[in-house]
Amino acid sequence: MAVATLILLLLVLVAASGVLVRILPLPLPIIQIGLGILLAWPIDGLRVELEPELFLLVFVPPLLFIDGLLLPKREFAELAPRIFGLAFGLVFFTVVVFGYALHWLLPQVPLPVAFALAAVLSPTDAVAVSSIVGRDLVPAHIRHILEGESLLNDASGLVVLRFAVAAALTGQFSIGETAMTFVLVALGGALAGFAMLWATAKALRIVARLGDIRPEVEVVILILLPFAAYLLAEQFHFSGILAAVTAGLYVGRSGLFGSLSIPARMQNMALIEVLSFTFNGVIFLLLGLQLPTIIRNVPPDLSLYGTIWEPVLAVITLTLILLAIRFAWIVFGSAVRGAVDRWRGRASLRLTTRLKVVMTLAGVRGAITLAGILSLPLVISENGPPFPARDLVVFIAAGVIICSLVLASITLPVVARGIPLDDEDMNANEERLARQVAAEAAIARIEEMVDEAHADPALHEARLAVSQRLIPNYRQRLGAGDADDPAAVDMQPVLQSMRDAALDAERAALVDLLRARKINDTTMRAVMGEVMLGLALSARKQANSPARAKKPAAKKAGAKR
Repeated sequence: MAVATLILLLLVLVAASGVLVRILPLPLPIIQIGLGILLAWPIDGLRVELEPELFLLVFVPPLLFIDGLLLPKREFAELAPRIFGLAFGLVFFTVVVFGYALHWLLPQVPLPVAFALAAVLSPTDAVAVSSIVGRDLVPAHIRHILEGESLLNDASGLVVLRFAVAAALTGQFSIGETAMTFVLVALGGALAGFAMLWATAKALRIVARLGDIRPEVEVVILILLPFAAYLLAEQFHFSGILAAVTAGLYVGRSGLFGSLSIPARMQNMALIEVLSFTFNGVIFLLLGLQLPTIIRNVPPDLSLYGTIWEPVLAVITLTLILLAIRFAWIVFGSAVRGAVDRWRGRASLRLTTRLKVVMTLAGVRGAITLAGILSLPLVISENGPPFPARDLVVFIAAGVIICSLVLASITLPVVARGIPLDDEDMNANEERLARQVAAEAAIARIEEMVDEAHADPALHEARLAVSQRLIPNYRQRLGAGDADDPAAVDMQPVLQSMRDAALDAERAALVDLLRARKINDTTMRAVMGEVMLGLALSARKQANSPARAKKPAAKKAGAKR
């Protein structure tokens, strides 16, 4: 009962945070963390023990899958070198530099443990980044780089954490062996993601062949995909996080959505938004619930004189060191990327100093960092000594999370003010192009089907009548024609077949535009959502039309006569 009450309470607070964000001038994650802290404070507040493994299984796979699904693939491919440089290169650079710096500043933290803390502090939080770096704050290409980085660096950071913890427990560490194992773990995770993606697409095709399957069944199968990919990878000691990310990134290319019925696609699109908002909110509420307990237990190593300012100053100093490392890597990576582009004779994406500062400040830490640091073992071995400096590094990680979030929330709007944004007409033009091409393809296919029926006068007349009702729908996006037309009663099979054919033509035209990189995934989803919604409303209107209601009445009248 206590667990059920807690879940309901968290859901209520998630909904409340969605209202508060419209009132308070704060990013949504800050508000949710604050609500979590209020639940846990004062002394008699709510206590929730966070199980790191359960947390990683329940929350991380679906959220990373959704982030991978929603990430624009065209921009991801164009910006891949910069994204991979931050997601992998910066992680290793942070582990080495910050690990040695922490060990030098706090010698009581062993070097492997310092590397473990650096590993969990290296991933940025995808949700916090998206919430703080909004569409109206930075140019789209910067936002895509940051989102792509936060999507991939969770896997690299947690894999490095695994090796750092092993080194702390065994006292053995090999850079060469670690690098080789990391490559194998990453490739294995990606392969697990592809395998489950293929298996899920196959299962949906089999379900589609059975016919008359509730759309909820298809949606449930799709929801299970990220969990299955994660568990499959972890079963073979690969990266489950990278498996979930891979499944999300390539789900559009697998043909999986093509196997879903129209109601299932509509339900899936709505469910994605609900799950993303709810799970993200619960994560930050749980993060807030953990912080008071961690902060109350200030390690004596950070408070030599017993003042509250010592640990605060230590956390701020370490956060600034992390930001300095990130800024140095961004400057270095930008210079290298610019030199490579000039050598190849290609135009290079130029980052001004202000954009580099924005990208540095946007490197906020979040739930993955806390879950990773809480996963540190309590003891080195069974009945052995405690894990060295565990309370100290847990406190530092929690402090850096709060410090980075607050610092980004306060400084980013100021630093980014006045940065030229992308031309807003670009997205509008893409959507206009997609709608125009899709509608033209649908109209052309409808007209072809009318011409193909010349040999059968009855079928030709039926298709012609249906086309006269469907074509205005594509030209004006208003409706499917006059629902009171009695002809609709006998033409339902023709209407359904032509509607499905038109939808296939629209989908094929949009896929061609996507492959030609004339539109991106976001535009494709927006236009396809409108198309499917229009078709669903049209079908419902036909099903509930007076003409269909008259048929049973007519039969009854005939029976009486």
